[in-house]
Amino acid sequence: MKVPVQRYADTGAAVAEYGELADPAFWQQPPAARLAAFARLRALDSPVYVPEGKGRGHWALVRHADVQEASRLPKVFASAPGVTTPEPARWVRALFGDSMVNLDGADHAQLRKIVQRAFTPRLLAAAEADIHAVAARIVDDVLAQEPDEFVSAVSSRLPLEVICNMMGIPEHHRAEIADRVNHASENIGVERGLGARLRMPGRGLRALARMQRMVAGIGRERRKNPTDDLISALVRADVDGQALNARQLGAFFSLLMVAGVETTRNAITHGLSLLTDHPAQRDLLLADFETYADGAVDEMIRHSTPIIQFRRTVAAEHTLGGHLFRPGDKVVLYYASANRDEAVFPDPDAFDITRSPNPHLGFGGGGPHFCLGAHLARVEMKALFRELLTRPVALRAVGLPDLAGSNFDNRVRSLKFAFERP
Repeated sequence: MKVPVQRYADTGAAVAEYGELADPAFWQQPPAARLAAFARLRALDSPVYVPEGKGRGHWALVRHADVQEASRLPKVFASAPGVTTPEPARWVRALFGDSMVNLDGADHAQLRKIVQRAFTPRLLAAAEADIHAVAARIVDDVLAQEPDEFVSAVSSRLPLEVICNMMGIPEHHRAEIADRVNHASENIGVERGLGARLRMPGRGLRALARMQRMVAGIGRERRKNPTDDLISALVRADVDGQALNARQLGAFFSLLMVAGVETTRNAITHGLSLLTDHPAQRDLLLADFETYADGAVDEMIRHSTPIIQFRRTVAAEHTLGGHLFRPGDKVVLYYASANRDEAVFPDPDAFDITRSPNPHLGFGGGGPHFCLGAHLARVEMKALFRELLTRPVALRAVGLPDLAGSNFDNRVRSLKFAFERP
């Protein structure tokens, strides 16, 4: 990290400019280098300003307490107009609808209420039973076919199949959906050359549009002929006389596919790599899986932090972490830093499945935007690792994960793996 350049804002408060966090080269560095930079930021007295060019920039919240407080003050730190970097263009929001993660207040509360009402105890129980069946089938396939790449063979399959089963997506649509998800998300937060920057947004948006049209068509059919699945529940919900319309259903499905599939996939992949790199922790987990599995899953999520950051826009004056924020300021919540905060996690860089308490922010910092899928993600990871670790043939990662170098999520493009036979 460069030596910070000191300047004074018109408020009179000292501000340190750290342009590295906005530089794609920073996110191409090895994870240890990035984590060391965040550790230095956490040691400063107040949040730093990160210039993004052309007079724009954001304030970086890197401490656990600051990220958590901002997450629980949505009237001050608003998700609208968007939580990603860059924020979604107005025409994109108009065309595709606002995702729940980009909404605040009554609009967000109403949409979340409809979705939560659709997740009935019966649907959740069926989803959990399905998770165990899908995990067992995937590991059966792996042992029979012996592939050597973990993401495509294992970690991407589980969340995609589980979500498609839960939503009620017909089998003949699923290969296309998987392809659309990859196209829609493959370059989020990743630096690209000029040619790719001109091509990729169009390809990603076309993939998103086709996926949303597909699910909208299924939604229309389920309104007429409902079945026992989540799409039927969402389009026929009656929450204050409202259900999801076609555009809302498409936006929710895109969020579920990109967020639910990508984040769980990456957490699982990092999990295998962590267990391989820390054989004593793996042996402890194997010695008593049911005792340590929940802690292992949470530690995998904390250590890998699948979502690195989300943006917020300041809506009201507020002092946080020693800095006065004013309306219009942009703020970024760096979960990847908060989950290594020494003030909360002793020896934060260690991978310790017995860590307790473990108040990680891998599912957000609390508040109204806490991840809806947190419970199912934990169930998926626990079910899969039970299957992976308790079969006669063990699996281990080979080499390092091929990371995407994204500033948005800790995405793994691929991970080689091998079998250990007795």
